[in-house]
Amino acid sequence: MSDELKRNATDWATLIWQIVILAGSVTLVVLFARSFPYPSPTIQPLLDPQKRWPVEKIKRDWEEGNVPAGFLDYFLRDPERTVPAGNNIVAPADGIVRAISSDADWTYLDIALTLWDVHVQRSPLAGRVLSVETKGDTFMNGEFKNMVYLRDKMAPVQKVLTMETEFGVIKTRLITSIMAQRIRLWVQEGDELKKGQRIGQILLGSTVILQLPRDLPVAVKVGQRVAAGESLIMEANE
Repeated sequence: MSDELKRNATDWATLIWQIVILAGSVTLVVLFARSFPYPSPTIQPLLDPQKRWPVEKIKRDWEEGNVPAGFLDYFLRDPERTVPAGNNIVAPADGIVRAISSDADWTYLDIALTLWDVHVQRSPLAGRVLSVETKGDTFMNGEFKNMVYLRDKMAPVQKVLTMETEFGVIKTRLITSIMAQRIRLWVQEGDELKKGQRIGQILLGSTVILQLPRDLPVAVKVGQRVAAGESLIMEANE
């Protein structure tokens, strides 16, 4: 091959590479522009979940029925848990203990879940299901109207699981302020549950309240992160 042909071949190869690079750059810019102000699909796999799927975008996508498959897989994850042995009560949900309050008969533990928490709930201890109720009362006018940390939750939907246990009657409340069909409960009246057994799932934003007899000592503090089926809420020897 003559030197001139070699030069032409090199020029053509250089031109082709320039076109490929230019096309790739244009594609990246288009993807960035279409995703703005949210992360481009090209960099999403490199980000941690909270940056990969910004809350406002996920909420909008959820309302539009266009939730990214990757986020849905992440959100619906259901890891196995190591349930502690012994005479104790475990957390019914993943999240942060937002408040602990009491009245004459009960102690209430409010566990707040974010989009990034596992949303499968578990039985806090072994026992028999006495009832499963669906409630739609607002906290503003309902039984928790004096609990400051719930006053802003208007028209929440609740699934209330009441159990007879060795520590007496307890209630686990699965709460959402969005839509009733976004609470799934997998147990029914008369079921015998094991400690740490899966009992349900709340989709999107949520709160779980564990309602215990007031005389039971609580082993967690406000601000503490807990894991469903693993973190101890109460030990009998305390």
